[in-house]
Formats: sequence, structure tokens, C-alpha cells
Amino acid sequence: MSSLPKLPFSKTRRIDSTVYLSGELGFDADGTIPAGIEAQTRNCMNRIQATLETEGLGLANVVSCTCYLTDTADFAAFNKVYGQFFADPLPVRTTVRADLMIDAKVEITVIAKA
Repeated sequence: MSSLPKLPFSKTRRIDSTVYLSGELGFDADGTIPAGIEAQTRNCMNRIQATLETEGLGLANVVSCTCYLTDTADFAAFNKVYGQFFADPLPVRTTVRADLMIDAKVEITVIAKA
């Protein structure tokens, strides 16, 4: 992902035992975004998991997710993929329709507790 420009925000922020992750998009390893919601959601979740691991955490530490979809028609397909990444107890979640700053279908941000 070295082809992506440096942006003016932190990818993660740890305050005491809480870790905040910036919104993650569904980039492939080469910096491109695949066409479909399922591939983008899978990439988002894999990238979130990798970022959490750099903080010594995993998806089981996630307590809250905010998910942004550009098309409400994608909700069922998004939810199917998203659900494969979490086990009980599930994190709380808010999902909204939003225009994103780049041509992507989904953006996900999480809060995790160490």
C-alpha cells in the first residue's frame, strides 16, 4: 500500500486500555479497491484484524463498530461477510448509508478494549 498518500490522521490511537481505529476501506494489497461489496467488506475486516494485531489485540477485543455503506441495497451482502469475522459476544454496531470520500462501497471503524 505504499502507493497511497500519507493522510493527516492516525491509523490507531490508544488511550489507556481502549484502542480507536480510523475508518478502514477495502483496499487490496496493491492499493486498488475491488468492485463488489463482499470483497470490499472482507478486505476491510482483514485490514482491521491486521491493525488490531499490531496493537496486540484481535477481533474478540472489538466492542463497537461503525459501518458506512454507500448503497443500502448492499446491506445483506455486507452483513453476510461482516458476520463471519465475529463470535459472541458480538460488538455493538451502527450501520448507516453515507457518501464516502473515495469510490468505495464500505468503510468500517472500530473501538477495541485491551
